[in-house]
Amino acid sequence: MSYSGWIILTASLVGLSCGMIGVLLILRRMAMMADAISHTVLLGIVAAFLLTRELSGFHMLIGSVAAGLLTAVLVQWFHARGVQQEASIGIVFTSMFALGVVLIATKVGNAHLDVKHALMGEITFIPWETVELPVIGALPEAVVLLTAVLVVVAAVIFLFFKEWKLTSFDPALAASLGLPVMLMHYVFMSLVSVTTVASFDAVGAILVVAMLITPASAAYLWTDRLSVMMGLSGAFGVVSAITGYYLAVWLDTSISGSMAFATGLLFLASFLLSPKHGMVSKWLKPAMAVQSAEPGALE
Repeated sequence: MSYSGWIILTASLVGLSCGMIGVLLILRRMAMMADAISHTVLLGIVAAFLLTRELSGFHMLIGSVAAGLLTAVLVQWFHARGVQQEASIGIVFTSMFALGVVLIATKVGNAHLDVKHALMGEITFIPWETVELPVIGALPEAVVLLTAVLVVVAAVIFLFFKEWKLTSFDPALAASLGLPVMLMHYVFMSLVSVTTVASFDAVGAILVVAMLITPASAAYLWTDRLSVMMGLSGAFGVVSAITGYYLAVWLDTSISGSMAFATGLLFLASFLLSPKHGMVSKWLKPAMAVQSAEPGALE
């Protein structure tokens, strides 16, 4: 595969995983948790580095997932004690991210670990960081990791689809039926953390947040069926990855930034053109209703 192909494939895998997870985030009204976790995993990465003094390895994934889960637990803990959820997210998010930045500045030293890299990622380096697989041969490490994450996310959502639907739309009813609502919540936060961490190094926090929220929000405007919404959200993520890449090449600018911008353009198109919630359809319906009305009905 070409250099451009690996970059587009990497971003498309991010778009597919984040698209499915993002729909559940939107339905659970937890969109800002995506932003929070995508930043607080920095603390987990720094903590894992300080413990091992190695910049790569499975320990980085463990530390990041632990930071994501800690974020979810602290937000839930503050919210259960009377703090509004939005305020809880803001407090935990800024505090943990700031602690990560402070630790980088004071403890990391000369290691290649910086805030700019965390925010923007290094997607242009993806094709060069490879791993050898039996039979298949050398593949970009990020592609292998993101493919594994996509399989896990799709499997967990598919196997517990009814439970996700019920706990997202009516958690009180789910609890009354005996479903472990809080366990499902933390499993879901684990999925968000794993997806975020897997995407973090390749594309950066900004594109992760964009892929988690914007395609899902666009898909929400087109359909009310959860399965269709997830499929559309993943497709929108892939379209944004492809469009953003060629936009970046055309403008000679940041690839991750252009892909994030492409998600915004796609949402704008959905906001205007979707048949049920789009602004154009809302403008046309009154005019069409007047045209189709019988002359006698207007008198």
